Amino acid sequence: MLTLLRKEITSFFSTLTGYVVVVVFLVVNSLFMWVFKGNLNILDNGHASLDTLFIMAPWIFLFLVPAITMRVFAEERRSGTLELLLTQPIPEIQIVLAKYFASLVLILFSLLPTMVYFYSVHRLGSPPGNLDTGGIWGSYVGLFFLAAVYASVGIFISSLTDNQIISFIVAVLISFFLYTGFDLITSMDLFGNLDNLLLKLGINEHYKSIRRGMVDTRDLVYFLSVISIFLIGTRIVLQSRKW
Repeated sequence: MLTLLRKEITSFFSTLTGYVVVVVFLVVNSLFMWVFKGNLNILDNGHASLDTLFIMAPWIFLFLVPAITMRVFAEERRSGTLELLLTQPIPEIQIVLAKYFASLVLILFSLLPTMVYFYSVHRLGSPPGNLDTGGIWGSYVGLFFLAAVYASVGIFISSLTDNQIISFIVAVLISFFLYTGFDLITSMDLFGNLDNLLLKLGINEHYKSIRRGMVDTRDLVYFLSVISIFLIGTRIVLQSRKW
């Protein structure tokens, strides 16, 4: 599994994919935080915080993470190397986890440079260092798990098709629904007392909860459960190719 994991990580950074993802994530966030005028601009709103990053990043990841995962299995299916991979003495779940963890490494690499934002805002505080650090670290944890869910969705969809564009589009749509779809449904007040339960099925509710700075076990269980469902689904798809 470790060999396959190293291979996947190397493949990301041996092409432009890994570098483009990191650069695009940083540039788009930087534009909203420091360049574009408005309430999201830290200098304009006069409040030293990283709220803009944690508001914009889920939407940016909504497109970048499916772009990372769209080729993971789709390209293997298209080129015919997936069958060769499945004949190796490696359990399907290890293949899935190796590709999934490689995607998480790339996500982590895109988040690490944002520590520059943290340092900048830390210095801009009045007095310097006057920040809600608990909320910031909680937001980072929530953002990483949110992106991890997107990655599990993307890998699952990639295992279903050999077309990378279809994989990308479907993964974006499903991730969008998981992030904000349940909020939209409950805002219509169609299900009465069930609305609160439906709201908790969406990513955004748990992401907002962690952003308060309190990492609740229920939120972690939610994220890990959703990730597990899609990864197990991916394993089943791979096993079905042997039936």
